Amino acid sequence: MPTAVPPSSSNSAAASPSAELLPGVVRVDRQAVAAGTAGTTGTAPRSAEVESPGEPRRRTAFRPDIEGLRGIAVLSVLAFHAAVPGPTGGYVGVDIFFVISGFLITGLLTGRPLGLWDFAARRARRILPAAATVLVATAAAGGALLDPLRGTDLARDLIAAAGQFANWRFVGQQTDYLAAERDPSPLQHFWSLGVENQFYLLWGVLLLGLARYLHGRRRTLAITLATLAVGGISLALCLRWTATSAPLAYFSTGSRLWEFAAGACAALAGSALAARAAGSAGVTGGELVARTPGSAGTWALRLLGWAGLAAVLWSVFGYDRTTPFPGAAALLPVLGTAALLLAAPSDRLVGGLLATRPLRAAGRLSYAWYLWHWPVLTIAQARYGQLSWTVLVALTAASALPAWLTLRLVEQPLRYGSSPAPRRGLAVGASALVIPLIAALTLGGGTVRALGGTADTPAAAPAGAVDGPALLAPGTRVLGLTPSLARARQDFPPGKGCEIPLNADSSPRCLFGDENSPDRIVLLGDSHAGQWISAGLKLAEQRHWALEVLVKPGCPLATLTVRNDVLGRTYDECDRWRENTLTRLTSGPKPRLVIMAGLNRYGSQEERTVGWTRTLDRLAALGAPLAYLGDTPMPGKDIPTCLAASDGRSDACFFPRDTAFEPDPMLDGGLAARYGVHTLDLGPVLCPGSGPSCPAVLEGVVLYRDTGHITDTLARVLAPRLDKGLLGPS
Repeated sequence: MPTAVPPSSSNSAAASPSAELLPGVVRVDRQAVAAGTAGTTGTAPRSAEVESPGEPRRRTAFRPDIEGLRGIAVLSVLAFHAAVPGPTGGYVGVDIFFVISGFLITGLLTGRPLGLWDFAARRARRILPAAATVLVATAAAGGALLDPLRGTDLARDLIAAAGQFANWRFVGQQTDYLAAERDPSPLQHFWSLGVENQFYLLWGVLLLGLARYLHGRRRTLAITLATLAVGGISLALCLRWTATSAPLAYFSTGSRLWEFAAGACAALAGSALAARAAGSAGVTGGELVARTPGSAGTWALRLLGWAGLAAVLWSVFGYDRTTPFPGAAALLPVLGTAALLLAAPSDRLVGGLLATRPLRAAGRLSYAWYLWHWPVLTIAQARYGQLSWTVLVALTAASALPAWLTLRLVEQPLRYGSSPAPRRGLAVGASALVIPLIAALTLGGGTVRALGGTADTPAAAPAGAVDGPALLAPGTRVLGLTPSLARARQDFPPGKGCEIPLNADSSPRCLFGDENSPDRIVLLGDSHAGQWISAGLKLAEQRHWALEVLVKPGCPLATLTVRNDVLGRTYDECDRWRENTLTRLTSGPKPRLVIMAGLNRYGSQEERTVGWTRTLDRLAALGAPLAYLGDTPMPGKDIPTCLAASDGRSDACFFPRDTAFEPDPMLDGGLAARYGVHTLDLGPVLCPGSGPSCPAVLEGVVLYRDTGHITDTLARVLAPRLDKGLLGPS
């Protein structure tokens, strides 16, 4: 599983085999607590009644083993999120729930006639009211306990979660190199709910459409072929995206459909086995309990059940955050779950293990518990800092109380106590969508007022000093913070498109200033080079030169291969980009100046030294003047969020000097002198003095827009210093 995307989830379905279930969560930052999925329903009677308009109510067999399997899944997810030692692969609980969902929904849709609106109403009554309850409660808690910047993020997440497209919002965030550094959202676990509901839409239309136009064996064959086709295409996408973009593979619907399809295949196979054993053409009422076709078949199913249980448990305890996931690794828990669903009714021992009271109790509560636990954990840690696993376990256990109340007061009354008419269910669903949206707009409006403006308000850069220890020019004063806290996170340099996507291996033509000038400055490196665009543009404009930007996020200019945590693999595109860029510089006109910059934390100090030597050998051959900007201090925490949480008190956001800097082979290792590189170290300006801490704000200027990149305002303030330090008088 890629380090940028920790998984997990929990999901619960009705106790009836024809009941449906729903998953819930996963986290994208493996170093934060991950989020998981949970099932959808609460208590179920010994047998569950299902009905459709114009039909008498029928009873379907109760599968306690499925309820217990949901319990295993949700407990695995909760333990993983609470960082309990042992179940390091507990995130596979989300995959278990997806398989169960495919199994149960396919059984429901193929077991008896059902209209599309009736199906949609059932899903709405089961899933949306509990989700809306948690969303509104999270909005209220976020407004009261989180800082305004986190509250703004939460308001946007609320809209995505209520609209059932949270998974795509988190795909966008986690594939954004800069946004991926932020703390996990209290609603990140709603990604799996989005995937689940998107699956319901697809599967309901597909299977009910086939049922309308086909009958008998033709219908069964068409459903089987459609399931295999969808599953095969989705698995291919999953394998490809796991190798190229871990967030897309983890959160997207396309890469997860094959897991539902695996459950659907188990449902179709179970129905066929039951029909064969009963000597009939099929099984009515959605019953999926396999009746054994004979002693050989009995032993085969028992062996399959034990193999499935072993596969699930091995995944939970054998996987960890370094396992590339989902990809091929997801086959083990997915196929193991499908095997258990198919075989457990034929083996009293396996079925009995799954149907123990504690597991069934957890399974009944799983959906609500899953929905509640993640906001509790993330808001607590946002408020009080990183907590120990024992405290996280206590918080997770405490979240069972609101989960139980939601089950008793919201889920069950609206599911079992309301009219079965589709219009009633759809009205409940519509209300459950609108109310969280109102909460999101209310929260967002409150955070804008608390921040005193919006991110669209441009920041005016004060005059910066040309040299000396002070940041600003003599006599310059800043009233309040600049940029404002509302603006700080969005205070990016111009030309953000110049910082190419992670999976690209060549830079576009990206020129600023006098684009027709034969003279140009080249800004070269990663996102820590890209943060200097405004300062470099000032240098170029004063001389009527062009500025060419060649930057790639997360990619060291020094020649060394690195792993990218967002992609979850070796960053091969970086090696190709570096080679393409150096070749491009060699073949083009000679620049007037090449400015190199970058994060000074790739690899070990020795690896950085060797890597820089290889790169400088190439660049020195250009015959152009070379300059190097020392890396800026690394706060290691989200500075705008910290300032917002402390009401703008900059002294609350100091960070240790000893972790702010790393030994730099260009500044400290003699490489600059060997290759004739002109250097400029701004560290003493941004972290003045010799005390143990570095400031986050200097002379009213907010220095950082996130955990390590400077604000564009600061880059413009420092432009005169770069001009004199790198080029001297104009």
